[in-house]
Amino acid sequence: MQTFFQKFKIALTEPSIRNRILFILGALVVFRLLAAIPIPGIDQAVLEQFFSNNQFLGLLNIFSGGGLANLSIVMLGVGPFITASIIMQLMTVMSPALKSMYTEEGEAGRAKFTQYSRMLTLPLAILQAFGFLTLLQSQGVISGLSTFDFILNVILVVAGSILLMWIGELVTEYGIGNGVSIIIFAGIVASLPTTASQLWFGFDQSQLPIYLGFGLVALGAIYAIVVMTEAERPVPITYAKESRAGNTYGRSASYLPMRLNQAGVIPIIFALSIILFPQMVLNILSAFNLPWVTDANAVVTNFISNQWAYGAVYFVLVILFTFFYTAVTFDPDNVAKNLQRSGGFIPGIRPGAQTSEYLGNLVARLTLVGASFLGLVAVLPIGMQIATGVTALAIGGTAILIVVSVVLDLIRRVDAQVSMRES
Repeated sequence: MQTFFQKFKIALTEPSIRNRILFILGALVVFRLLAAIPIPGIDQAVLEQFFSNNQFLGLLNIFSGGGLANLSIVMLGVGPFITASIIMQLMTVMSPALKSMYTEEGEAGRAKFTQYSRMLTLPLAILQAFGFLTLLQSQGVISGLSTFDFILNVILVVAGSILLMWIGELVTEYGIGNGVSIIIFAGIVASLPTTASQLWFGFDQSQLPIYLGFGLVALGAIYAIVVMTEAERPVPITYAKESRAGNTYGRSASYLPMRLNQAGVIPIIFALSIILFPQMVLNILSAFNLPWVTDANAVVTNFISNQWAYGAVYFVLVILFTFFYTAVTFDPDNVAKNLQRSGGFIPGIRPGAQTSEYLGNLVARLTLVGASFLGLVAVLPIGMQIATGVTALAIGGTAILIVVSVVLDLIRRVDAQVSMRES
């Protein structure tokens, strides 16, 4: 069995894999350069004060890939595309045609589905850019802009978000892994030096036990995430005898791997997007100076500030989105039909409807365990924040969860690429 370092060496020496890795690195360099270009009219002192201890903006900064912290031209990041993807995924529940396109039409159907998500991204990016820039202008973070300059900023921010979506799509096609997740991952990693320096210079010896305790909990959570993400339930599959070219072949055995968490990090991203979406809508409506918008904004802000309510809703949303995404991506009926067509069956289970029912019940039980674990890990940092009072812990925990999941997915995909080249 090859070690990790041996596979890593093969990945670097194999031209096709090496080119994919280099493409990812090149795309991330371009992304970081874009994230360093600020929009005009920023008051840096007001910006730092506005961002200090603001959990909403900290979470939003995760989706921007770190581009929001200095109000760059890619400040929205891949947020509009993620929101568009969520809306399209939810539409599959209400539209059988969309569900059939996504689950039954293969790569062509998924490509068309993704194209609809891209088209929906543009109006969402315009709304989010207008709302967020209006909020920043009202808070004095952006000042001295004429109407033309404001519209120009909106165009810059929308173009930056569309460009970043395109870069993510290129990474998915010509790189390794999901481009959107890799961009979010890169933004989180890029912010680590700044976070470390802030902790170092603002270090208080009285809080040393708190930081040590959080470090131990984080290491334990990382280990648990790795174990639970890699866990799978093998379902034995037996293929009946068949005749080919005048020869009869006996039964062959295989297995169907059922992952404990088939949705990966997607439920976390979806849940956070849903939590952040109402405040983004209210920021857009705040431009019209409606009295009820101010009251609604205060209610939403109080909700996000209430760690118990926020944590409970976050936990439930993670579980619901895990079940939802698993239901969209794994169809027991299609799996049962494909097994029956290929002459395969699960020992002790009749082909057809009984196989579909068996797989449905099995994936429901596995998803319940995986979703509960994912929800607990997601709200664990919030519990740490309630216990310690350190605001940064809640944001850091979500970032750790995303980083670990993306790294595991990348390792798995690189390993698959290496295995393909060796076979």
